[in-house]
Amino acid sequence: MLSYEEIEYICEIFVSLGIEKLRLTGGEPMMRRDIETIIRKLSELKPHGLQDLALTTNGYFLPERAQALKDAGLDRVTISLDSLKRNVFKQMTGVDVLDKVLAGLAAAKDARLTPIKINAVIVRGHNEDEVADFAAFAREHDVKMRFIEFMPLDSGHEWVREDVVSGREIHDRISERFPLVKLNVNRGSETSARYRFADGAPGEIGIIAPVTEPFCGACSRIRLTADGQIRTCLFSTVEHSLRDVVRSGASREEIVSYIESVVYKKEPRHFINDPDFVTPSRTMSFIGG
Repeated sequence: MLSYEEIEYICEIFVSLGIEKLRLTGGEPMMRRDIETIIRKLSELKPHGLQDLALTTNGYFLPERAQALKDAGLDRVTISLDSLKRNVFKQMTGVDVLDKVLAGLAAAKDARLTPIKINAVIVRGHNEDEVADFAAFAREHDVKMRFIEFMPLDSGHEWVREDVVSGREIHDRISERFPLVKLNVNRGSETSARYRFADGAPGEIGIIAPVTEPFCGACSRIRLTADGQIRTCLFSTVEHSLRDVVRSGASREEIVSYIESVVYKKEPRHFINDPDFVTPSRTMSFIGG
């Protein structure tokens, strides 16, 4: 695992190369006892080009630590929440902590870690019947709800195409109850198609459809795993060890050259829909979303 000093050094280099947004993800980034220290150090990059510092979490630790994260310099959080039903939540996550996660959302709002995004991965046979309920939740709590198609990165390696609820179906399920209007924004490298509620209610809907509506052409994301591997795509089958380069005593110029050489290898697209697609050996919990 990278130390916080290594994370700070690497991220400073990335920001100097033009990276404007940093997101701490996992697994669960708040399992790190030094997460507040990491955030505090990274927030010092804001005068040097960093515009957005965010964290994706399962929300379990937020009730006790949301304010400390804000005080350390975190701008906002994204909370993973795949069901609003206690039994389904437990089935999908393996733990019975829905109440704790909802308390974490409230704590994040109190700490002004906003705008808050909620991520829900929609899997057929599990939670597709909750899509409109999630939209109602977004309206009630004034959060940005993000629906994500089920991708072949699950820990059990049980992904099959039949379990994918398409972005179109998600949109239609919501619109039956709450008509949507597409936001007139330049999507750029954003992963989600964004919508507001036609009746002017608070909250926002985003639909991320990498399986049925790939957006690879505009992707500008680079991932650094907790153990220091650069991944140029979620579905990469090759990783590039920046950790080894840093720990070898390489100069800053050599590190920059290595990063640039890796970025130039970024895939033109993912290959989920190809017949010879190979599932990555590491799951989302190790890659980072």
